[in-house]
Amino acid sequence: MSLVLGVVLGGFSGFYGGVADTVIQRIIEILRSIPTIPLWMGLAAALRATGLSCRSTSPSPSSSRCWMDGAGAGDPRRFLASEKNFVVSARLVGCSQMRTIFVHMVPSFMSHIIAATTLALPAMIISETALSFLGLGLRPPAISWGVLLQQAQNVQTVAISPWLMIPAVPVIMVVMAFNFLANGLRDAADPYGR
Repeated sequence: MSLVLGVVLGGFSGFYGGVADTVIQRIIEILRSIPTIPLWMGLAAALRATGLSCRSTSPSPSSSRCWMDGAGAGDPRRFLASEKNFVVSARLVGCSQMRTIFVHMVPSFMSHIIAATTLALPAMIISETALSFLGLGLRPPAISWGVLLQQAQNVQTVAISPWLMIPAVPVIMVVMAFNFLANGLRDAADPYGR
């Protein structure tokens, strides 16, 4: 859903430009400026106060925010897609606005959409790990890297049992692997890379 919302908003922003672009991009910038972890800490506290539990079904913080990356990919200041020859040609031959956006414009910035979507995965992993580490995400007996790292919060415990830091290694490896994958997919899908 976040990918579709981001592509639709980015496509309309790039196609119409002007006031529509300014409004969409400013809303995205305002929403991006809200820090993720404090936002979810507040939400977790509010859910506890109302008696609701997010014990095993807490969503990843960035899963609800990654649509902004997809919408930002259509920013016409970066791509000027509405002024490219193929978009002007599509308009001149009578293509509808929706066809021009989704058949002609979206594929031109597909590499950035792929990169933003792939980079959302490590952001979700880090967010879930951080929230679980802080005790706001998953909790025992559920198993996650953040839950496993909770025991490593005490420096004295880590000094006595350094193996409690081992769950940090797969987190680092997975996040780096997804970053390399995102870079490779972006380069492979880049129509202007050759």
